[in-house]
Amino acid sequence: MKIYGLNKTTLLDYPGKVAATIFLGGCNFRCPFCHNSSLVLRPADQPAIPGEEVMSFLKKRRGILEGVCVTGGEPTLSPGLEDFLKDIHKLGYPVKLDTNGTNPEVLKSLAEKGLIHMAAVDIKACPENYSALCGLPAPDLDSIRETVDFLLKGNLDYEFRTTVVKELHTEKDFIEIGQWLKGAKAYYLQAYKDSEEVLQPGFSSYSSEDLRHFQDILRRTIPLVELRGID
Repeated sequence: MKIYGLNKTTLLDYPGKVAATIFLGGCNFRCPFCHNSSLVLRPADQPAIPGEEVMSFLKKRRGILEGVCVTGGEPTLSPGLEDFLKDIHKLGYPVKLDTNGTNPEVLKSLAEKGLIHMAAVDIKACPENYSALCGLPAPDLDSIRETVDFLLKGNLDYEFRTTVVKELHTEKDFIEIGQWLKGAKAYYLQAYKDSEEVLQPGFSSYSSEDLRHFQDILRRTIPLVELRGID
């Protein structure tokens, strides 16, 4: 298992828990606004953290940490993910998995085996606009829909979320997402933040007022819609 980052303490990545976040490399998307571009484009060039070191840290932090978030890149692409999660599970930690939803069979398998306790799925845009947001001419929307349906109809805890980019999203995205995710238990709009690690610099965020407008649209069909990253 190639581990490329460890945030030892976070109050944000796993809702309601003091957690550690583990970053894995590689991704099947090329989202132009991605702020982990080095993990997506050049994971092999990044310094890796030995798995034994990460497990030793987690073992020592039992009783302090309340969960572990595994993110990327796209973690479902990582060979050895299941065995890695088994090792975390043996330490007694609940695990939240961040994913773009393109590997529903991996997600289902991990959930059925009790190796993940929550999933966070990045909904890039409405289906018609997905290509522009994920950087691919023909994204696998059927797999993403399968992931969404599994979560909406299943028992695994989850949240959906969208990083809102002024140059890439319009009101139409959120009208259609509201219908697609109708009845979802939790959906978050995240304000875009520029950084040096962005895959394609030059994007910007909508105003807080605009984000609240999108929130109101989504609340017509989704009971819990919250904003993240606004002042």
